[in-house]
Amino acid sequence: MSALNQSIFTFIHHFAGRNIFLDDLGIFSAQYLPYLLVIAFFVLVWREESWRKKLYVFCEGTIAVILARGIVTEVIRFFYHSVRPFAFYNFTPLISESGWSFPSGHMTWFFALSLAVWYANHKWGTWFLVLSTLIGIARIFAGVHWPTDIIGGAVIGLLAAWSVHWLLRNQRRALYGTAR
Repeated sequence: MSALNQSIFTFIHHFAGRNIFLDDLGIFSAQYLPYLLVIAFFVLVWREESWRKKLYVFCEGTIAVILARGIVTEVIRFFYHSVRPFAFYNFTPLISESGWSFPSGHMTWFFALSLAVWYANHKWGTWFLVLSTLIGIARIFAGVHWPTDIIGGAVIGLLAAWSVHWLLRNQRRALYGTAR
């Protein structure tokens, strides 16, 4: 465990347990905000003009999430075992979590989804990226992830979404008439 990783974790997490409002905001952001982003994704899909565009946006986002969270994250965790901060320091986190720490499954999921949303709608995608970053910081605050877990998960999610977007370029051209 690097000293920088521990220092950043300690700086963010030391605010936990000092203020009930801040703790509740951290818990909400780490545990419940992800559900709101999933709902928002379905709203974005629903708002697309035609059923073909709805299906394309849904599939691009879903495939990116499956690749990032369901495949890449699980392969990494099979070979690399990183203990979570609360187990390393022996404290009770603000939210319950189990399994290996690296990479953050939440970050792989939500950064893959965020970039897929950004490809469909830049304004919504920007909000998704900002809120996904907030989720990551909140998960450090809650004591369930190291900063490197968050960064690694974000990078994996972004690369997965970019890869899916690139692989679907011909379908996108056929659907939208441009490379978009």
